[in-house]
Amino acid sequence: MGAERVMALTDSRLAANQVSGEFGAKDKRMEKYVKAVQRITSSLKSFTIKQISRGSNRRADALSKLASTYFRHLSKEVLAEVLKERSIDERQVDSLSTTQPNWMTPIMDYLQHGILPDDHGEARKTRIRAPQYAILGRTLYRKGHTTPWLKCIDGESGKKALKEAHAGSAGAHDEARALTGKVLCMGLYWPDIHINKYS
Repeated sequence: MGAERVMALTDSRLAANQVSGEFGAKDKRMEKYVKAVQRITSSLKSFTIKQISRGSNRRADALSKLASTYFRHLSKEVLAEVLKERSIDERQVDSLSTTQPNWMTPIMDYLQHGILPDDHGEARKTRIRAPQYAILGRTLYRKGHTTPWLKCIDGESGKKALKEAHAGSAGAHDEARALTGKVLCMGLYWPDIHINKYS
C-alpha cells in the first residue's frame, strides 16, 4: 500500500533474530521465509523487526487462537481467512490485466495527467468521482475511510472474481448479496459489482 518504513513486532525471539541476521536460519523452510522477508523489505527505506513479550502481543495471540479454532460457530461479522498454501511457495497467478480502455481509464487519466473526457457530462462525472480513488504504483484503488482500500478491476475480471467466489466451499448456497460481500472481502471493486452476474 505504499509504505516506505515498516516496524514488525513479534513475540518470537528466534524469528526476530533470524530475520535481523543475528541468528542463522538452519531449517530450510525458515531459510525460505527469511529470504522472502528480505526480498519484500529490500524496496523499503527502512525495516526493523523487534521481539516483544507475549503479554504485549495480545492481538496477535487472539488471531492465532482464532486461526486454530473451528469456524462454523463464528458469527457472520467475524472475517477469517484460512491460508491453504505457505507464503514461501511459488505459484503462478493469472494477472488481472486492464490494457483495454474501461471504466477506470478516465479516472486514471484525470488523476495522473489532469486529462478529462471531451464530453462535458462525462468530464463532470469524472471530476466528481475522482476524489474517491487513488493510484498506487500503476493500480487504481477505491478509497475507504473505515474500510481497506479496494483494488479496482474491469467488468470481465469482476465476472471471473464472482465465479471464483461462487466456487468456494459454500458457494452453491450463496445469495447475490453474500457473493458480493465475498468479493469485497477479497479486496476487489468495480462500479456494477452489486448488479453484475457471474453466469
